[in-house]
Amino acid sequence: MNNIGEIKVKLQAAAVTELPAFIKEYGKDERKSVQELVMKARRRIEIYEKECARMERMFEYEKQYAEYSYICGIDEVGRGPLAGPVVAGAVILPKDCRLLYLNDSKQLTAKKREELYPQIMEQAAAVGLGSVSPERIDEINILQATYEAMREAIHKLGVKPDILLNDAVTIPQVDIRQIPIVKGDAKSASIAAASIVAKVTRDRLMVQYDELYPQYGFASNMGYGAAAHIEALKKYGPAPIHRRSFIKNFV
Repeated sequence: MNNIGEIKVKLQAAAVTELPAFIKEYGKDERKSVQELVMKARRRIEIYEKECARMERMFEYEKQYAEYSYICGIDEVGRGPLAGPVVAGAVILPKDCRLLYLNDSKQLTAKKREELYPQIMEQAAAVGLGSVSPERIDEINILQATYEAMREAIHKLGVKPDILLNDAVTIPQVDIRQIPIVKGDAKSASIAAASIVAKVTRDRLMVQYDELYPQYGFASNMGYGAAAHIEALKKYGPAPIHRRSFIKNFV
């Protein structure tokens, strides 16, 4: 008979697909500690099945337009910060995509986004990224800069999408059918994947900027208007990556 420690290690190492066998093996063990582990296994299966059901719903738009070969999700991050670029992501997921936990990047922890990023990059049929600088944002305004970043992301896909699933916007100067979806990053797997790729890309860039301009705390605030960031802006003035049109009230 296995001791509790061995059974616990076995549970921790088990993949979800191995949990039914674990439950069958130890389900009749009358030891209280073992029954608690069996309950944890059942709970893991329940959570997994719930996530699978959620992801099934996240692919509803992709299924709705399944006649198209290349369905591309588009999203951006960085419209609101005082510093740094606006970054757009474009992602075409394969028809047989089995990724779990895709969601609006804002609803995920930084750790979960970093876990998902390589999975998306590995499994996606194509990924494109577009970035527009603070100087360009000041020149043409943030909305037009967002559109520009999205067009660049589409161009960098390597293949031309047949249809675009956009997070709430219609991108001008694009000759591809577009489906704007309000809160699309929480409703479409493709848009969610684009949101995650764009968010991770921009956050990593802001961490690099933090090394150049440590006084602003970019590694923690990502360029957004946190109190400490605004205080540093008033004290030190703007860095080269600040958006001049966004900081008029602070300097």
